[in-house]
Amino acid sequence: MTAIGPDGRAAMTARAAARFRLASPATALVAGSLVLALVGVDVPLARLAHQSLNSHGGSTPFWFSAALGAVGFVVASRKPRNALGWLLLAVAVFSSLSQDASFYVVAEYRLRHGGLPFGWVAVLAQPGWAPALVLAGLVVLLFPDGRPPSPRWRWVLWLYLAAAALFIVGVVIASIGAIAGHDIRVDASGNLLVLSHPTGSSMWWGVVEAVFLPVLAVCWLGSVAGQVTSYRRSSGVRRLLLKWLLTGSAVAGVGIPLTTVLSGMRGFPGVAGSIAGAFALLAIPVCLGVAIMRYRLFEIDRIVSRTLAYAIVTGLLVGVYAGIVLLATRVVSVNEPVAVAGSTLAVAALFNPLRRRVQRVVDRRFNRARYDADRVVAAFAARLQDAVNLDSVQHDLTSVVHQALEPAHVSVWLSQPR
Repeated sequence: MTAIGPDGRAAMTARAAARFRLASPATALVAGSLVLALVGVDVPLARLAHQSLNSHGGSTPFWFSAALGAVGFVVASRKPRNALGWLLLAVAVFSSLSQDASFYVVAEYRLRHGGLPFGWVAVLAQPGWAPALVLAGLVVLLFPDGRPPSPRWRWVLWLYLAAAALFIVGVVIASIGAIAGHDIRVDASGNLLVLSHPTGSSMWWGVVEAVFLPVLAVCWLGSVAGQVTSYRRSSGVRRLLLKWLLTGSAVAGVGIPLTTVLSGMRGFPGVAGSIAGAFALLAIPVCLGVAIMRYRLFEIDRIVSRTLAYAIVTGLLVGVYAGIVLLATRVVSVNEPVAVAGSTLAVAALFNPLRRRVQRVVDRRFNRARYDADRVVAAFAARLQDAVNLDSVQHDLTSVVHQALEPAHVSVWLSQPR
């Protein structure tokens, strides 16, 4: 074994410092400011395109990009050596850039027909959804410390990066070909028809999608399966980190389909669908940020039980609302405004009783410690009668308080005898 002297250690330290020089809070501030600027430009560009801010086409909504940028900035500035913060910032930059370019392309090629400058730049920037999509999958694969779950997963990482690189190169080539051939046609959302509906000479792009998108999907599913397997084998803090990730993914997996079903309805179901969509999209970045920063990790069981309870209550109330409206308008022949008003009052009256009952049922399954709080306190009182060791009593007390009350912090102060 070769010994490393002080000069060698100093050289290694210098190289490590140079390697992470760019990964600094100042760089995170610059990237966060860029995301904020790109999100702010959405407002005038949406007016220029005569579209709503939520008309995002193939990209994500502007507020979702802002949330990703905020989480990425916090993680990158506090933990600059964790690659996930920088990946989240990159996803926010590309998705917000794609959103801006979509509005500009619609204004240029569907409304003004060549009356705006630098339209070709917007055409090149609009497919920013492709690298954003790729980087988002990379976040899941490298969670929670910016490295693969185990050395065996490195080949999955390299396969994913290779397929992603070829996919992005194909997007760029197709966009450049549309510009060079003066065949720039876009749909109402700003997406190039060459990419969304390839025909003729652009049929090769359809082959690229058919080959590389399944590879990316398999890698995504593999990374999720790897995280689930790691969760089942892990314990302690790492298990809590993975529980946060899986919770955010579960909320998104349930909320997005629910939003799709309720989005076309009026009244309470439509409002509930919009709220569910917002929670579904925000759940993943928020859960990622909490897990990476290790902030309030131990409150995950409470959050899971509350989230599940409110989701069940929302679904039941939407069903009650729709049932009363249909019964009143189709069977009893009541006027629709009267039926809507009566359904709204019935839902408001049912909310608190239904929430309490559902919460008890959910706590019994997913937050058993809170459900059994009385039993835990009674058992502690029985053990306290025979306890003689003060240290064991102190440890037992803090454990009981954590189980029964689930506080953020517990401190025990003992007065010293004089």
